[in-house]
Amino acid sequence: MILPLLISSIAVLATLVYASFRDIMERRVPFRTWYPMLAIGLPAVIWFYLSLLQGGDWQPVLFFLILTGLFSLIFYLFAVFHLFGGADAWALIFIAVCIPFFPIKPILGYPPLGFFPMTVLTNAVILNLVTPVAIFLMNIVRRHEAPIPYLFLGFPVRGDEIEHTFGYVMEEIEEVVEEGTIRRQFIPIGSALKSMLHGERRLYTKDMARYPEEYAHELSLFRRAGMVWISWGVPFIVPITAGLITALLAGDLLFSAMIMIRGM
Repeated sequence: MILPLLISSIAVLATLVYASFRDIMERRVPFRTWYPMLAIGLPAVIWFYLSLLQGGDWQPVLFFLILTGLFSLIFYLFAVFHLFGGADAWALIFIAVCIPFFPIKPILGYPPLGFFPMTVLTNAVILNLVTPVAIFLMNIVRRHEAPIPYLFLGFPVRGDEIEHTFGYVMEEIEEVVEEGTIRRQFIPIGSALKSMLHGERRLYTKDMARYPEEYAHELSLFRRAGMVWISWGVPFIVPITAGLITALLAGDLLFSAMIMIRGM
């Protein structure tokens, strides 16, 4: 039973490493990126389930299929309602489909359910917490000033080079024609979240690089503004990849931490 999931895990990991590179460099992962992984992973997981059935273990098969279906449905809906990136959602869905159980016993042992994708997700969330802390420390070291939440979420870049940096603009900048000045304020976090929920696109620097004619007014304002705050953010597919690696080798970080705290 170990071999098919091990084969599937190697295919998934190789694909996620490549997808992470594409997402960092281009902020997009074409759906065709998943085809080679699925071509290997789907036959392998079918092999895994057939091995269980041949041994008379139909209950684990039903258990993992139900969990996979629920997990996949949840993240599909998250993507539909713009609560999650499309590529990130597909990555988690395909991990659930191709690696429902741990291919090898991790160092920290198996978590209670033994549902591998959930461990990948919790590990990814934990590892992703490193990003805002690192951004905050960078802002403190460079003496950037902003309200506390924004110090964790982004950093300022030169307005005349903003289209060459990946990120979303965190400020509302507009020209006051009567005064010949520029007015600016941070976009309230609540407003940004509401916009995401309603499917409204944030001002993305990559779009300005691709379509400079459409964003000529904004680019002119940003050049006049001097420094403009953007939220960079590591694409979540990167911590998903890290979560997959740590899940394979170490196991469930959250569950192990809870056990450790409970034993103290």
